[in-house]
Amino acid sequence: MVMNVEKQLEEAKELLEQMDLEVREIPAQSRGMYSNRMRSYKQEMGKLETDFKRSRIAYSDECGGELLGTMARACLGGASSVGRAHLLDNTERLERSSRRLEAGYQIAVET
Repeated sequence: MVMNVEKQLEEAKELLEQMDLEVREIPAQSRGMYSNRMRSYKQEMGKLETDFKRSRIAYSDECGGELLGTMARACLGGASSVGRAHLLDNTERLERSSRRLEAGYQIAVET
């Protein structure tokens, strides 16, 4: 799942770069509207990347080290309900970010 989101983020970045180059070639009269759209797309992309990084960091913090004791055991298959709740929360966060990224990708493709 993480690899899929990383791949989609990279593809979206490339599309935004291509779109930005095309906007620069548009005549000056029309360029303003498209420049504003590009700015908003880039801001949304930044938000998605930030959300993804936060989710990934939170997940790795929970599952990353044996020094965490209970949380490490929970991530490795233990029965801690707190650990599972955190994992489910982070998984949901990743899925939401992935859906928003896919929606942004679709908008970028349609534009």
